[in-house]
Amino acid sequence: MHDDREIVEERLRRFVDQRLGAALYRDTAPAELGAWQVPGEPVPAAEALRQEFAPIAIGTRWGRPWGTMWLHVTGRVPERWLADLGDGVEVELVVDPGFTGGPGFNAEALAYRPDGTVIKAISPFNTYLPVDPHRPVDLYLELAANPDVARSFGFQPTPLGDLGTAGEDPIYQLRQVDFALRDRTVWELTQDIAALSGLMHALPFDLPRRHEILRALERMLDAVDPDDIAGTAAAGRKELREVLSRPAYASAHNLVAVGHAHIDSAWLWPVRETVRKCARTFANVVALMDDHPDFRFACSSAQQLAWIRDGYPELFERIRDKVAAGQFIPVGGMWVEADTNMPGGEAMARQFVAGKRFFLDEFGVDTPEVWLPDSFGYSAALPQLVRLSGSRYFLTQKISWNKTNRMPHHTFRWEGIDGTQVFTHFPPVDKYNSDLSGHDLGHAQRNYREQGAGTVSLVPFGWGDGGGGPTREMLAAAERTRSLEGSPTVTLDTPANFFRRAEAEYPCPPVWSGELYLELHRGTYTSQARTKQGNRRSEHLLREAELWAATAAVRAGAHYPYDELERLWHLVLLQQFHDILPGSSIAWVHRDAERNYAAVAAGLEAIIADAALALTGEGSATLTLNAGPLARDGVPALGIATADREARPTRITERGKGFVLDNGLVRVTINGDGLVTSLTDADTGREAIAPGTVGNLLQLHRDVPNQWDAWDIDEFYRRTVTDLRDADSVDRDGDAVVVRRSFGDSTVVQRLELAPGARALEISNVIDWHERQKLLKLAFPFDVHADRSAAETQFGHVFRPTHSNTSWDFAKFEICAHRWVHVGEPGYGVAVANDSTYGHDIARSARPDGGSTTTVRLSLLRAPLYPDPTSDQGTHTLRVSVRPGATIGDAVTEGYRINLPPRTITGGAPVEPLLRVSNPAVVVEAVKLAEDRSGDVVVRLYESTGARSTARIDLDLPHTGAEFVDLLERPVDDPTGIVLDGDAITVTLRPFQVLTLRVHAASD
Repeated sequence: MHDDREIVEERLRRFVDQRLGAALYRDTAPAELGAWQVPGEPVPAAEALRQEFAPIAIGTRWGRPWGTMWLHVTGRVPERWLADLGDGVEVELVVDPGFTGGPGFNAEALAYRPDGTVIKAISPFNTYLPVDPHRPVDLYLELAANPDVARSFGFQPTPLGDLGTAGEDPIYQLRQVDFALRDRTVWELTQDIAALSGLMHALPFDLPRRHEILRALERMLDAVDPDDIAGTAAAGRKELREVLSRPAYASAHNLVAVGHAHIDSAWLWPVRETVRKCARTFANVVALMDDHPDFRFACSSAQQLAWIRDGYPELFERIRDKVAAGQFIPVGGMWVEADTNMPGGEAMARQFVAGKRFFLDEFGVDTPEVWLPDSFGYSAALPQLVRLSGSRYFLTQKISWNKTNRMPHHTFRWEGIDGTQVFTHFPPVDKYNSDLSGHDLGHAQRNYREQGAGTVSLVPFGWGDGGGGPTREMLAAAERTRSLEGSPTVTLDTPANFFRRAEAEYPCPPVWSGELYLELHRGTYTSQARTKQGNRRSEHLLREAELWAATAAVRAGAHYPYDELERLWHLVLLQQFHDILPGSSIAWVHRDAERNYAAVAAGLEAIIADAALALTGEGSATLTLNAGPLARDGVPALGIATADREARPTRITERGKGFVLDNGLVRVTINGDGLVTSLTDADTGREAIAPGTVGNLLQLHRDVPNQWDAWDIDEFYRRTVTDLRDADSVDRDGDAVVVRRSFGDSTVVQRLELAPGARALEISNVIDWHERQKLLKLAFPFDVHADRSAAETQFGHVFRPTHSNTSWDFAKFEICAHRWVHVGEPGYGVAVANDSTYGHDIARSARPDGGSTTTVRLSLLRAPLYPDPTSDQGTHTLRVSVRPGATIGDAVTEGYRINLPPRTITGGAPVEPLLRVSNPAVVVEAVKLAEDRSGDVVVRLYESTGARSTARIDLDLPHTGAEFVDLLERPVDDPTGIVLDGDAITVTLRPFQVLTLRVHAASD
């Protein structure tokens, strides 16, 4: 017998595409429509429902980009249909506002009742609304004309990402708003075919089960009359019943399916549209739960639920009921699904504090799992923070996007920089928005890397990125694959139940130590420099505001601005979302971020000013506020005093066309092109700049990644480079050397300064940037033989190789650092600090003399064209410092110094700090009042050098005792090595250990 497999498959494809879908609805009838175009930004439903609606016809063009149109839908189901109802026939309202693609990048709609309560949403593949056939229909649809900025991810520049350039012409055409008579039997047949066809194509060609399914589908095609699908669909289903009823093999992989809708809190749409996407998605989810009590849905972002609470209170109450019923599952424990590479230590901690507090306060849920499927790599500091937040599990998927290496495990223990481990799962389905198709299920089963040791993995299902969530078709797929021969089993359940099951069957999984570095999207460390600078500045302003406000509350009885600080923290945390802080959103998003950061700065500066006045009082003394963790210029850490800035003045002398700067501690030689030819420190007398090289070298690269413009820096960028050696001018300006350069359409003005008493050369770069698809680097080649570099991360640092011995080493050709990086050899090192730069590359190269040079390069600016074609254009000020002869402890000091400049005010009297720490290795990261508003003082500190460190903490405030707490300020067992003795606390911390101390306020 000849092989007719392809003939049968083509016959099936044509039947499904051309016949079956058209038979889903036996009949349709148009509804009556009125429309109101919103003149500007979206308005609340209560306002829209008061407007006058004009008649509108199907076929009408509507919706300027980012615009909104409301439809008033009325009418009755045709009388002739009533006799056909029941026995698998039901009425729906079917809406097509003009879909042009898939969910999330398209027109969308939310349906309301006349009283303003939400029904459910409309999106591609979820186009129906429930209808009571015996009552008149009266509802409203809020239609969002969201443009498809993705355009199938062609990565072409588009004006659609900015409201000012998106245009006014309508982009959609209203296609359908009809009552429809749905044939449930035809729908069920469609789901049967989808499940079996998907399984068939996922099975090997030589497996008998594949051919059995093919023949069953062939018999189904014979049984169903294409001219009478409604009358013969049941016969078709009967032909499939036997192959659908065969149970799964005992050895089948087990999939725990968790409903999900990864909604980017901003990306190719603005934050304001995300709020509506959340409402649409969650409305769909709770409606689906009403019909499917076993359906479970995981929601990971407290911020998104806060939006619903504040903007859609009735929907929020429905969600609250579903949480209580165990169907709607808060997960993640964070305010947003944040980037984890760039947020600072305290900000990363506050993601957990804000997120978990919200879930506890609103739902009484203490989330056990951290859910971050789509962030662009995961900091090695996270395991400790996960455990300190009270969670014990971690889930991600994004590492499946690695371009070079494949992760060796799907279930493992992840060990952080301090030694803390967290049970981690990496779903082998390799996506966070599965549709539970046979392809996805088969891939998960084949791909699972723990075969023989574990049997279960998790699959998140539902339309994601732009929202949408699970559909009734996905639940039908789950039902059919619950136990189906050839397929993994599918069980609808919660993430927590999955983790408990996985941990129980695999109690000793392998350990992955260190960061989960994503071998992709390395450009996110640099894109949209203003957003990154706003984040860095906001983090340090928040530190200052909390410190001085807490000190003022204790010392002067001043009001502590709990509400305002919480509001500003939430705004900063929102903008750490993994498509905002990384710089991978449309122009609209980043313009909003810049405005928000300006507002954050204004609010925090006001808090600092009020606290300083309350603390020092009126007077004429010149006082310095030192919010840093180390004493500076005679001012104690965390205190206010008169600065002692007496130091040997910096001497600047001309040398040829260049200059020499010398302050007795550091000596810098700058040549006639403004390049650093020598950098030495007095303590060692050793030259830091490698022989035959120059520092402060700006380098311009071609930067045209293969795809994902704002996201990626591809390795081949290094092959095309222009050294910007020629200076337009090199001049002395007071105590500094000023270098001017021009290239392309851009200019750079650098100010090189060695302040009196400073141990680091500081370089201010004012860049008027007008390049396109270019990458600007700042290079420093050092005379050190370093086989690894240290880069600050949250509450510590990570080491990364400077060589490319393995493919894992090679893949880290661009890395993320916070305030500093350090390279060194035994006995000598150099620190490079920055005030707002995250992207770096550090590599070692051989020299003709047999030595080696370790070059540190900072990625200052990029200029991708997608999704924001104007990315980073304009003026930027970026500061960098270089400290020769530096230990890692010196690098920590330099990072705080350049990011926390002291404030000078005129006031009455100095103010003693609330506490002092004896060992500079133990760093105070935050001083604040407790979240429960009890007036207790909370201090967060950490070991910063990577060594076991002991310190004495002396308290100088009235109190009734102190205890150690977790991130949510709940009591924990006193850690080993801690001694509490009145006002003195002695701590011995393991490397990078984070400790939170709660000091109980003395009662009045």
